Amino acid sequence: MDIKDPSWKERAPIIFDVALIVLTAAALIAVFVSGSDNLDMAIAGLSFMGLIPVAISAVKSLIQRQLSVDLLASIALGFSLLAQEWRSAAFITLMLAFARIFEEITSARAKRTIQSLMKYHVERVRVQIGETVKDVHIRDVRPGDLVIVDAGDRMPVDGTVVSGDAQVDESSLTGESDLVEKKAGDRVYTATVNESGSLVVKTEKVGPDTTLARMIALVEEASRAKNKAERAADRFTQWYIFLSLVAAGTMYAFGLSAREILAVLLVVCADDIAVAIPLAFTAAISRAAHRGVIVKGSAAFEQLAKMKYVLTDKTGTLTRGKPKVTGLHAYDPFTEAKVLELAMMGASESRHAVSRAIAEYGAAKGLAIHAPHELEEISGQGVKFSHDTDVMFLGRASFMERERIHIPDNAKNDIAAEKSAGRGIAVLAMNGKVAGVISYVDELRPRVKEIIAETKGYGVLEWHMLTGDNEPAAAAVAGELGITHFHANMTPESKVEFIRRFEREHDPAVVGYIGDGVNDAAALALADVTIAMGGIGADAAIEAADITIMKDQLGRLPEAMAIARRVMSVMRQNFGIWAITNIVGLALVAVGIPGWLSPLGPVGAATYNFLTDFIPIGNALRAGRMKRVSNK
Repeated sequence: MDIKDPSWKERAPIIFDVALIVLTAAALIAVFVSGSDNLDMAIAGLSFMGLIPVAISAVKSLIQRQLSVDLLASIALGFSLLAQEWRSAAFITLMLAFARIFEEITSARAKRTIQSLMKYHVERVRVQIGETVKDVHIRDVRPGDLVIVDAGDRMPVDGTVVSGDAQVDESSLTGESDLVEKKAGDRVYTATVNESGSLVVKTEKVGPDTTLARMIALVEEASRAKNKAERAADRFTQWYIFLSLVAAGTMYAFGLSAREILAVLLVVCADDIAVAIPLAFTAAISRAAHRGVIVKGSAAFEQLAKMKYVLTDKTGTLTRGKPKVTGLHAYDPFTEAKVLELAMMGASESRHAVSRAIAEYGAAKGLAIHAPHELEEISGQGVKFSHDTDVMFLGRASFMERERIHIPDNAKNDIAAEKSAGRGIAVLAMNGKVAGVISYVDELRPRVKEIIAETKGYGVLEWHMLTGDNEPAAAAVAGELGITHFHANMTPESKVEFIRRFEREHDPAVVGYIGDGVNDAAALALADVTIAMGGIGADAAIEAADITIMKDQLGRLPEAMAIARRVMSVMRQNFGIWAITNIVGLALVAVGIPGWLSPLGPVGAATYNFLTDFIPIGNALRAGRMKRVSNK
């Protein structure tokens, strides 16, 4: 995916508007300073030039059976020219040219975000082929190729480290400046920087399939998408324009002069609100992207700002998702070493966090991993695998029962003891007989309790923890975090059913779901607003979630909520500003300020509209200027 410099054709409209503003402003200043009418024809010519793009836009909207702000503006500008209100026409021209420039800013903000990501694009790559190293173009790199990344280089691909150690800066994707240590077996991503060390990376994704490219596509899509509030604003604008035109016709029927009607039309042109609303959301989306939070559109912000209930997975969300094995029980005729060896075989091809913990535990004891001949992973339950003629199962106690494997009393006692201590368990069975029980714990993420409290400061009423852990283990975690609602022994299927039921029972309140983006794809597709944790490299998260936190940092959730509430507040403020300025403007046109200012004519009305346009637009830009996020 390449972003090229704008062509002359793309630059032409903005150059035209800038030139129009400069020339019109210079002509107006000269007229006011000299008091002469010698430049009236020049102003008329400039205003006529300014009418052309507005009229074209209005006609295009009419062809699509839509009433746009440009229709009202072109009528006002056209009447100003016909009535020879040259200075009024000049201010309308300035107003419309500035509006078009701010519209360009709206789209340019998203493009700048994309360009800031695309600047990390690498074109030349060093590929290891056997004993030789070859310099190739990035488009010639294929999955499976071994890429060399030295200190100071940017990662050209998404892949897995084959050899080497390095400190990597992932801030371009995650917004987090701390360096991340990478070694053999770790994942690395396009656009991140190798700050020290040297790596050999096995390519998994390249070009449009990489995490970087997916982020760029999401930012582009989000900037184009409209939420309910924006669509409502569009509908309001169409009705507003229709009523304004009806009101103008009514005023004419009651004998008001063309000059008075023109002044009213100039006051009520709604070009400022038409630009300010999308500009605010684009600024907020860009702000979030720079913090490593990808928001799929303004609709997600709208829902996040109103979120009242949070349903959350535990592993990988409230905890680090990196459990550690704490103990092992073996039953005759199996030894602890044999149980661990077999468990490592079952864990070898599973991506589940507990499987990784078992593999690491065995590796630390110096045991080698033997690959199974066949392996089947059953989501939310465990794995079934075989080696030679032996058939084995590794997973939940309920998984053993489902497979009709008898659990002896001594194993049941060990399982009960581990569960009562708040530890998770994995049962290993071989050829229909329980061989051992492995216990593990998962470390809580830092500051989770404080983060939950922060979200409640933004309007969240309850957190509900959904976990596959047993009741005592779930209660221990929930108690430590201050979560009063927890639901244990849940499978992926029961989570989906729970979310559906919960949403029905709490409608119309907004329900959010937080998952780790790997095992929660189905759940992430259901709630009103869904947040995926650690979405960096997780395709399921990027596809299914409304909001993706690219790094495993739950603290970014209250930040995103703050941005969401801020942009919704800015939007409401802008409607209020627009209403107040219109009321004041119409009053000035009707009666002026008794004893001080006579009623405004077309020139005064155009000047007033021109100056007040900057208030909501400037306010909209505040949505992307949050130096510090707080709920205070």
